[in-house]
Amino acid sequence: MNLLYFRHPAGFLLGLLFCAASAFSATDPDLLLDVSLDPQSRQFKASAELQLTARSFRFLLHESLHVTRALVGDQMVTTERSGGPKGYKQWNIHLTKANQKVVIHYEGQLPALERDRDHRSVLGGMPPMAAPEGSFLSSGSGWYPRPADLFSYRVKLAVPYGQRALVAGKRLAESVPTGAGESYRASFEFTQPSDGIDLMAGPWVVREKTVKRGAQPPLHLRTFFPADLDALPGLAQAYLDDTATYIARYSRDIGAYPYSEFSIVASPLPTGFGMPTLTYLGAEVLRLPFIRKTSLGHEILHNWWGNGVYVDYERGNWSEGLTTFMADYAYKEDESATAASDMRLAWLRDAAVFAGEKPGSLRDFRSRANAAGATVGYGKSAMVFVMLRDRLGKKVFDQGIRNFWTAQRFKVASWDDLQAAFESASGEKLGSLFAPWLDQQALPAVSIAHAESSRSGKQHLLNLTFNKQDANLPLRLPLEIKGAGKRQTHWVDLAASSNSATLKLAFKPQSLRLDPEMRVWRRLEASQLPPILRQWMAAKAPLLINVARAPEANVAVNALSERIFELSPKPLAADQLTTALKGKAPVLLAGTHAEIDQALASADLPARPASLRDKGSAQVWTMADKPFQLAIISARDAAALNALQRGLPHYGGQSWLIFDQGRAVGKGIWPASIPEIAILSAAPKDKK
Repeated sequence: MNLLYFRHPAGFLLGLLFCAASAFSATDPDLLLDVSLDPQSRQFKASAELQLTARSFRFLLHESLHVTRALVGDQMVTTERSGGPKGYKQWNIHLTKANQKVVIHYEGQLPALERDRDHRSVLGGMPPMAAPEGSFLSSGSGWYPRPADLFSYRVKLAVPYGQRALVAGKRLAESVPTGAGESYRASFEFTQPSDGIDLMAGPWVVREKTVKRGAQPPLHLRTFFPADLDALPGLAQAYLDDTATYIARYSRDIGAYPYSEFSIVASPLPTGFGMPTLTYLGAEVLRLPFIRKTSLGHEILHNWWGNGVYVDYERGNWSEGLTTFMADYAYKEDESATAASDMRLAWLRDAAVFAGEKPGSLRDFRSRANAAGATVGYGKSAMVFVMLRDRLGKKVFDQGIRNFWTAQRFKVASWDDLQAAFESASGEKLGSLFAPWLDQQALPAVSIAHAESSRSGKQHLLNLTFNKQDANLPLRLPLEIKGAGKRQTHWVDLAASSNSATLKLAFKPQSLRLDPEMRVWRRLEASQLPPILRQWMAAKAPLLINVARAPEANVAVNALSERIFELSPKPLAADQLTTALKGKAPVLLAGTHAEIDQALASADLPARPASLRDKGSAQVWTMADKPFQLAIISARDAAALNALQRGLPHYGGQSWLIFDQGRAVGKGIWPASIPEIAILSAAPKDKK
């Protein structure tokens, strides 16, 4: 299951208004908040204290909140409400003079928690939401006056008995109630520049582990789990132990962990957010055993990349790619060379889905909005770091990473700053590598058009000619060359304007394979591209043929299609299957087992694969080696179809799947091969 988690963006309201505020002094934070929240009634009440440098201050609040008064000392100051983006109101405060401390009091009833949000919808802007099982006030939801693009803060929180609450930062104080009439109170401080404040509350059981760090203050690790999750034997302790291991790893590889604590906080929604000092993960996801080996480390690493060095979003988000490279991909490298190669292959197969499009350049990438964006911002970006390390060598690359952290810690950084860090470590200019890979949108295609060897004294010359398409950039290509019982890898540097190269070998070459380990971002050969579900999920004009006749199953198919497709499919009748397959659009056929078998037979299509037959409660597969694009979802009944809604959208990189009550018990990609090119021998020259 491929769950992708993302650093929570700075907030979609960031930068909409000019905020004329600054710090109180060299030691005071820019913003002081005192917040009271009752999740049951959803009543919210707060005061915000900040220093205004100008005579007017404009800010946004969610439409559920309103300012009750604003004070300078004991004196009321004028406040006005005006327009604002949909769902928000702009508030204006007017002062008689500049450089005054203002306290803004505001309150309201927050929207209820939207429990039916799926993993896609939580990535967009969400309003501040409250409920007894969990409340989430995201940084961009307008629950506090933003004093600047980057600011420090101190927050006091109060919630009823049975609830806990926190924001990112160092916990300064905590008061745990002993009875129902008391409130839980805690205060937090974040002294570094921050791009927003996320507030979370819930009925959590809290576990803590303290880790000594030599001369540094001890590290406080915590889990905030609901009672049923906390009751799972050893789960909370395993999260605490693994968190300590990840923090030690990245402190060693990059630089000391920049905070005093880290918390794993359970969410009632399918969230996967990383904030400074904490991660906010869906409670259902936290139960999955592999999350500690994948997503947990990814979110912890964001405390360096994204939350420790800030992203210059106007010039491209480098953070997700670097985090994917040093977390998700690095864990595959730890596992085996084959596992790492498989991940690179998955990136390239995803890229091939969008090869005919222009999904945007790396400099254009801001955050994941769809599969095409994720392919660029995560896959391509991570592969750029793979190629950079291959070129520089691990020692120099690792030094570049440490240089970047040292130079940019708690600063806003861009791709240019990354380039400068690696140039400092390597002593060479890297603009010719960075610029084209960051700017080009098209997926380069390169193949070997001709390979011929000739004798040159004791050596053999291998002359190569390449076919290139959308490859107007320098390429460094690995070639696996075989001959005379030998197998060697040689790298070819191919300039943007060149399509030929010559290698000197100590043996007679007989055959070669281009980039067999998938170390270069490029378009794969057709033989390496068996159909994967991403081709349907991200299709621009998908077609759906729902052959389920029972009302419950028919509704389940339609609901499932809305979950798995990025764009709503066009529905067709069952008797239109043959006609639909004559077009270019991907077709999804879905229904119960008997109905699927009948539809395939009626259209004279291959039957259910023997490897899937009679396994699980649902089967999903694509048809390989066909001139059309057809994927099939076949389930035992409506319940089995409904059970696919949560898991199936995460398996876009697979060709086939077997599910049992919604849990994937089998998956795979149809066989593929890497083309092997025979090397011709040049005719010997006549002796004169």
